[in-house]
Amino acid sequence: MEVKKNPRANVGRNSSLYFAVGLNVMLLLTYLGLEHKTYETEETKIDILMLQDNLEEDIPITTINIPPPPPPPKQVVTEAITIVEDIAEIEETFIESNEIGQDDIVEERVVSVDEVEDIEVEEDIEVPFAVIERVPQFPGCTGNNAQLKACFQQKMNEHLQKHFRYPDTAAELNIQGKVFVFFLIDKNGTVSKIKTRGPDQILETEAARIISLLPKMEPGKQRNKPVGVPYSIPINFKLRAQ
Repeated sequence: MEVKKNPRANVGRNSSLYFAVGLNVMLLLTYLGLEHKTYETEETKIDILMLQDNLEEDIPITTINIPPPPPPPKQVVTEAITIVEDIAEIEETFIESNEIGQDDIVEERVVSVDEVEDIEVEEDIEVPFAVIERVPQFPGCTGNNAQLKACFQQKMNEHLQKHFRYPDTAAELNIQGKVFVFFLIDKNGTVSKIKTRGPDQILETEAARIISLLPKMEPGKQRNKPVGVPYSIPINFKLRAQ
């Protein structure tokens, strides 16, 4: 048996048209919703009202009454005029010019030059200890240059051992180290220009004191002329473990 249906009663006959119309409506509503702009009118009105209130507020004018400064005291100036009698007449002096003009005659004369003496200036020459022809001679040393050099170093060690004294302050503070001493045996055989370099000022002062006690020596010679000889020696300050 074939079922007969009224074409007007068919619900899905225009479904594609309804879908297209609904889709367009939804797209239109979505576009309007995205492009729609809103403004916060209440906050804007409040800001305008507050600004008007601040502008209409009157600021009171304050006046400060400052008294004028007192007038300066009147100063009375008194001038004392003393009359001095002219006792002696003052003679005017005229100063003649010493400049030579074009019309002046210049006297010709011969100027003799006295003989000039040549004065030799002795220069302080310093020659290193290692290359000097004759090293400074320590008291009690004799022989050639090699023997004098060995004796000098031996006497120097004996001098350090004799006058060495560990500073009490450095021992209490456990200060120790090696101090390098630089000095000059000048052309007169005297020790001068003592310089020290070490870990502490206390040790440097003690090392300088030891070197300053060196005796006067016979100066070193270069080409049979006394010259200054620089010398350096290390002094080791070390505490012994008890």
